[in-house]
Amino acid sequence: MPSPFGLLAELTYACPLHCPYCSNPLDMAAYRDELDTGQWQRVLAEARELGVLQLHLSGGEPLQRRDVVDIVRSAHDLGMYTNLITSALGLSAQRAEQLRAAGLDHVQISLQAHEAGASDRIAGTTSFQRKIAGAHLVKELGWPLTLNVVLHRLNIDGIADVLALAERLGADRIELANTQYYGWARRNRDALLPSREQLDRAEVVVRAARERLAGRMEIIYVLPDYYGQPPKPCMGGWGHRQLTVAPNGDVLPCPAAQELPLPRANVQEHPLSWIWSESPVFQRFRGTDWMGEPCRSCARRDVDFGGCRCQAFLLTGDASRTDPVCTLSPDHELVAEAVRAANSDQPVEAVLTPRPHPRDTASRADD
Repeated sequence: MPSPFGLLAELTYACPLHCPYCSNPLDMAAYRDELDTGQWQRVLAEARELGVLQLHLSGGEPLQRRDVVDIVRSAHDLGMYTNLITSALGLSAQRAEQLRAAGLDHVQISLQAHEAGASDRIAGTTSFQRKIAGAHLVKELGWPLTLNVVLHRLNIDGIADVLALAERLGADRIELANTQYYGWARRNRDALLPSREQLDRAEVVVRAARERLAGRMEIIYVLPDYYGQPPKPCMGGWGHRQLTVAPNGDVLPCPAAQELPLPRANVQEHPLSWIWSESPVFQRFRGTDWMGEPCRSCARRDVDFGGCRCQAFLLTGDASRTDPVCTLSPDHELVAEAVRAANSDQPVEAVLTPRPHPRDTASRADD
């Protein structure tokens, strides 16, 4: 069995933003009982023993944890490469200096659009200028800067302006990731899924920018699953190289797996090594023995592993079915229908449901 390479630590689901594409679970109240500092430090030590080298600190907003500096310091002392995934709200000069002294290696800041009006509308709060200030602070302190922009129908037409902003900010890397439809994004899919025409225009812009900025800024562009063929492998294979720890200590093969009807495995009850190697949630879709047709007979079964298990469940109610994104799936019409609607001449009239703030009663996560 391979060792895990990366750990996504979702420190809290508390967040100052209301993004309608958020992939956090719908029932965020179930995650209020957050791991404390000592529990997170134990998780990191066990993860390092398993072979984890990269730690990604996320949420929600990880800066809402008062102990984030202590967590970074512990990971650094264990020899992990640490990456803070943040909205930059809460990244004050003092906090940034503390994180730098603790050994933080990298900062990734989310942007919703290239200018304040659109960005603040999508985020559901006034935040754009603070994000820009955070990006400047990251560069001043000498960190590598990644910008992450989740693309959808409401902002993808501004992709050229987003890239120009990233260039002005001196970003080392930008991730232009089309929305994946889990959590709140799934609820808002009809209003967020772009048209093929929008995607085609965006790809032209990205290709030109990659040529122009080669060697200066890395540009990652990810299509929405609904337009991708063949389907992408689920996290490089279920329980293959990555694991996620939720705020309450649940351990999952991917961030979206909270919604699957699988037995839970929690670090408050089991060592991380047992969870990785023996727990039912990690064993359920490892390898290919679990597959039915058409995946079992497919030449790509060891490449894409039947596609995304979470997407299969959300669209069909059965996580073991072929991802409906695949054209060979008997459920492919579910995806084709959504794509047709996104490309219809009829205007999209779906109402966006913003991600709410979870009521956070844990003082350690309330900065």
